[in-house]
Parts: sequence; structure tokens; C-alpha cells
Amino acid sequence: MSSTTPARPPGRPRSGVNDAVFAATLSTVQELGYARATVERIAAAAGIAKTTIYRRWPTKGALIVDVLLDAFGPVPLEGGSRAEMMSSIIRWSAAKIGEPGVGDAFAGVFSDAVSDPELREILSSRFQDPYRIALQEALDEPEQRVLFFIDVVVGTLLHRMGMTGEPMVDEDVDALVELVLPSFR
Repeated sequence: MSSTTPARPPGRPRSGVNDAVFAATLSTVQELGYARATVERIAAAAGIAKTTIYRRWPTKGALIVDVLLDAFGPVPLEGGSRAEMMSSIIRWSAAKIGEPGVGDAFAGVFSDAVSDPELREILSSRFQDPYRIALQEALDEPEQRVLFFIDVVVGTLLHRMGMTGEPMVDEDVDALVELVLPSFR
């Protein structure tokens, strides 16, 4: 091997494992629901051993948090004005929660976190905090105001998914924007 050729680590190549697990997780959650989407079923759908999942994620909740981080990606801080930015964030949140499996996974892990302090800490520190901090900086709002914004927007969107099994329709997202924005002027 020449010195310019990078050495491959021993064992099977790992590229794409996360992508396969994340896709299998969302499709399994969408097909079976959060509660029935076990690590065993997710592993089978991804075509890997469940030990491969457990080496990366010690619990289903930890896996779901990483799936959500991957599905959501960075918050789009777009818009010329504060109102445009907030409107963009609300619409982005609605679109992401409406993606196949994402709203189901989010609602399921959120529900589990209510009675699981360890999962609640993972969800808070790994998922909510990065978005909260980005929004605090972009909107120049204190932590409690940004948490209120997140609660109202995400809570409303997840409630709709939980009550109807469907994401919020565009005209209702428009109404949510109109309802929330005056509170932050």
C-alpha cells in the first residue's frame, strides 16, 4: 500500500449504516407505530444485526433522538425580518413533523420521555437545546421565551398528529403563524 492510500479500518465497512438504520427506523415507525417499532424490527428492516444498533445507541429512545436530529437537520434561519424568520421556522417545523414517520417518532419518544428522566435528558440536551440556542441567538430572545415558542409550535403540531394521524394542513399552519407571531413582536 502506498503512503497516499488511506488504510481502511479492520472489519466490515461502516459507511451507510446510520443512513440505513435511520431510514429503517422511520419506515418501521410509520408502518407499525412507535410502540411496535422495536429495535429488533428496525434491525431486520435495515438488514443488520440488532447488536449493530445497540453498539451505537444503547436504547430505542437514543436512536430515535438521533433519527430526529438527522431528519430535522439545522434550523433554517431565513427571512429578512424577525416575523419572516419565525414564520419560516414554524413552516419548516410543520413540514418536518409531517414527513413520513417523523411525527410518529417525535410523538412517541416525547411520550416515553414523560416518565423516563434519562430519555428526557437525552431529548432535551441533544435535540431541544441546540435548536433553542440557535433560536435564542437568532431571535435575541431569552431562554424562557424561546422555550415558549417551541412549546406552542411543536406542541400544537404534535397534538394535531396525535389527534388526527395527519400533519397540519397548510391553511392551519398559516393560522398558527398568525396566532404565534403577535406574541413575539
